[in-house]
Amino acid sequence: MSIISNNLPTAELQALDAAHHMHPFTTNDELKERGARVITQAKGVYLQDSEGNQILDAMAGLWCVNVGYGRQELIDAATRQMQELPFYNTFFNTTHTPAIALAAELAKLAPEGLNHVFFAGSGSEANDTNLRMVRTYWAEKGQPQKSHVISRKNAYHGSSMGSGSMGGMSYMHAQGGMPIPGIHHIGQPDWWAEGGDHTPEAFGLTRAQELEAKILELGAENVAAFIAEPVQGAGGVIVPPSTYWPEIQRICDKYDVLIIADEVICGFGRTGNWFGSTTMGIKPHIMTIAKGLSSGYAPIGGSIVCDEIAEVINAVEFNHGYTYSGHPVCAAVALANLRVLQDDNVLDHVRNVAAPALKDALEKLADHPVVGGLNLCGMMASLPLTPQKENRAKFAMDQGTAGFMCRERCFANNLVMRHVGDRMIISPPLVITAEEIDIFHTRAKAALDDTYKALKEGDMLKAAT
Repeated sequence: MSIISNNLPTAELQALDAAHHMHPFTTNDELKERGARVITQAKGVYLQDSEGNQILDAMAGLWCVNVGYGRQELIDAATRQMQELPFYNTFFNTTHTPAIALAAELAKLAPEGLNHVFFAGSGSEANDTNLRMVRTYWAEKGQPQKSHVISRKNAYHGSSMGSGSMGGMSYMHAQGGMPIPGIHHIGQPDWWAEGGDHTPEAFGLTRAQELEAKILELGAENVAAFIAEPVQGAGGVIVPPSTYWPEIQRICDKYDVLIIADEVICGFGRTGNWFGSTTMGIKPHIMTIAKGLSSGYAPIGGSIVCDEIAEVINAVEFNHGYTYSGHPVCAAVALANLRVLQDDNVLDHVRNVAAPALKDALEKLADHPVVGGLNLCGMMASLPLTPQKENRAKFAMDQGTAGFMCRERCFANNLVMRHVGDRMIISPPLVITAEEIDIFHTRAKAALDDTYKALKEGDMLKAAT
């Protein structure tokens, strides 16, 4: 078996990649023509590619590298666990100390009443678990018809059949027979793009009340749960108006509908608290976790479950689980990650240093002529691009064209920013310093300047009618 070296020429690595590697969410034939970007090393908030470029990663990998790259504590935890117990399952009346310790630690950190953890390998798996769990819960309570789940358009909850169905991405639903039966979607609380002449507060109430209308349409006796991200991440960092979540909570309480808070992105400090549910004042019955749980160093996810649901599920054999549920190495890495977050006072750093500095930098970028505003919550934000700032106009050309142009110019300026449609997204490592945020601002402004110039020269600064 050959070992592929980082020292191979970039073109050779790209050719091997194109010949054998099928990338997620990618038109692989197009990628073959362009050649994949080859990342070889990472440290702190910086990536290094095969050409030696030092790239500031303002996306923390994929919303996940909260403690930054190269943390020796996590590397050592994985090494020790590999030596002691590299794998064993948690089926068949068996457990092991990393899973025990991690579940106990998560119960300490979670909001009051959420004291039980079902482990998975990813957020997608965890949301599949949640779908089965809430349906089993209601069936065991003598209400098997209470099986419908309501989600939101443009939500992201994973890409498996269950989680992808609960998500509201229409382009995903166009492939593979999604959504599966019993899943329904209401409008998202995206005031910037969809609020029209409403105030954010009025719009937030209107969108929340779509949930009540959908519950009444389906019949409250048939609705098991409502699933939502505290702040929509992959949909474009959509921070709901202040009126939204209190009204959602009121409606769910009124109709006895469970709340599943998808904390895959918002959890573990991203919003300035341990969980986005705390930031938004949500009282969930289940929280989905992954990504920041291990800072992406090892694949692990799970569901933090309230006492009421756990009491019912624990009384029966729940015929569900994964080979890697509570994988000992992944659990050990997650524990080390949580220890770093606590020992290094990372949440204090977010609240007192990083988030204020990031807010200042982003507010300056929001003044740019091609930027229409700022959506911000803690250490996640988006800058919507627009040809007309004054009325939040969309571009006349295909959605995402301007965003893609800007993303490519970010890479050219050694910066990773993601685009979702025509929004530029940022979600940096939580440990980013004020000085590194200044570097981010310089590179992001250069990318926006380049994008604006290209749009202007191409006569593309036209608003849709």
